[in-house]
Amino acid sequence: MPDLDKTDRAILAALQRDGRVPIARLADAVGLSETPCARRLKRLESEGYIERYRAQLSRKALGFGVVAFVLVRFAVHDRAVADRFEREILAIERILSCHNVSGTADYLLQIVANDLEDYGTFLRETLRILPGVTSVESVLSLREVKRDSGLPIP
Repeated sequence: MPDLDKTDRAILAALQRDGRVPIARLADAVGLSETPCARRLKRLESEGYIERYRAQLSRKALGFGVVAFVLVRFAVHDRAVADRFEREILAIERILSCHNVSGTADYLLQIVANDLEDYGTFLRETLRILPGVTSVESVLSLREVKRDSGLPIP
């Protein structure tokens, strides 16, 4: 982040805490007037430091009582099969994240479900039938200690 000065970093940190902060309050928090703050914000957006704005929803309020981290393995490593798998994963909303990983598994997924029965049904009827999948190992979250609170801003 060599192009970012202290004020830019303060803007990014403030927006990670509250993406809906009014420009007047943001400007005040970082020691600028509104117009220069708005210009900096537009620059941070156009340069790709800010990808998007979104609300952080409550899994509990929406009825997602189960969070699972799933290791997915393939027996055959064929690029076309992996591409199909990745395309299908993108369309499944309850898969919150998907990472192609090194080690004993090929992919690590984060999945939400209403309860264990719902999760079991999802495994049987959706995940295990995806292209290339030969093995699925689930690790269920018992309690969330820390939730994604944004990237560190040095």
